[in-house]
Amino acid sequence: MQQLFKNIKGDKAIWAVVAILALFSFLPVYSASTNLVYVVGSGTTFGYLLKHAVLLLLGIGVIYAVHKIPYRYFKALSILAMPIVILLLLYTLAQGTMIGGANASRWIQVPYVGITFQTSTFAAIVLLVHVARYLAKIKDRTVTFKETIVPLWLPVFIVLVLILPANFSTTAIIFLMVLILCFLGGYPWKYLLGVIGAGILGLTMFVLTAKAFPGLFPNRVDTWISRIDNFTNDEDTEADYQIEKAKIAIATGGVVGLGAGKSVMKNFLPQSSSDFIYAIIIEEYGLVGGFVIIFMYLLLLFRIVVVAHKSESTFGKLLVIAAGLPIVVQAFINMAVAVELFPVTGQTLPLISSGGTSIWMTCLAIGIILSVSAKRQEDLEEIEEKEAIDNQNPLDILSEQL
Repeated sequence: MQQLFKNIKGDKAIWAVVAILALFSFLPVYSASTNLVYVVGSGTTFGYLLKHAVLLLLGIGVIYAVHKIPYRYFKALSILAMPIVILLLLYTLAQGTMIGGANASRWIQVPYVGITFQTSTFAAIVLLVHVARYLAKIKDRTVTFKETIVPLWLPVFIVLVLILPANFSTTAIIFLMVLILCFLGGYPWKYLLGVIGAGILGLTMFVLTAKAFPGLFPNRVDTWISRIDNFTNDEDTEADYQIEKAKIAIATGGVVGLGAGKSVMKNFLPQSSSDFIYAIIIEEYGLVGGFVIIFMYLLLLFRIVVVAHKSESTFGKLLVIAAGLPIVVQAFINMAVAVELFPVTGQTLPLISSGGTSIWMTCLAIGIILSVSAKRQEDLEEIEEKEAIDNQNPLDILSEQL
């Protein structure tokens, strides 16, 4: 065990936050899985708990393996992975998966394993690393918008276009993260305004096309519109069912909650172990539990900023922001949906919600952050070792050699 801890590098606070959130996740996931067992009639509670444990263990393995990779290698890996990402997104979109009559081409089935893989989450990480690489490359140069179209904005455009038909919320988050990364990377803000305008125009054209030709993207735009209408409309409708049950769970929890496993609304709230797990957490652990979760994600954000600040290279700084910021943003969007501060998006709570792809991709991003942090730690250790040798008495060195 001691040898294992010696091999663990990087920011210890980030490791601690990941461990705490992962261990805590067993309680709400096990509790909320009764919805799938007794209401939906699928599997057993122990089976879901075991599945979650296996996914988390594999995720921790991903963190450990990735954080051992020198972060400079991610430059080349992002270039190699970009064509693979585009092919995966094309394959996913071509499947034409339908859920409730709406286009939901988000997952592909992994052969011989029996699990699904959400390609958009992997695409988001690869794309943001690619953007970080390019921004670091042009950091000290004056560029024109024209020369950045193909190397920077063409991959962004292709990825967003392939994700948009089935997943607007993920598309919007990725686009926002790209804009923030470009702003922090020193990309001219006047060009960013043009990109934002082009994005709004492109979304408008997509909506108009989908409304004019409903067969192209069945019911997808209607779903977006209905979610926004339900969020802004105070009238109770059938589509408000999830939010209403989530608010009842939160109101029932009070200050200290009902206790672990004692949630009532988990039996009525769809997606209680994934999209709306934060409502179950508050019902069982109260506002105290809810604020503790918020604090953990804020602590993670703080440590991400610290790691980025301490990195000595531009690519390292941007890479940490590219990998870490989406995790925290996704977490707060999930929590905002549960308390009706945001329309329903389908975003999970990182490291806590049940699921395969979301856990693994979050762990991949954390591994990248720790890789940058580990490099900083190794540099400091080398400096301390050199200083110790320089300060050593020559007679001591001679005696050691003899």
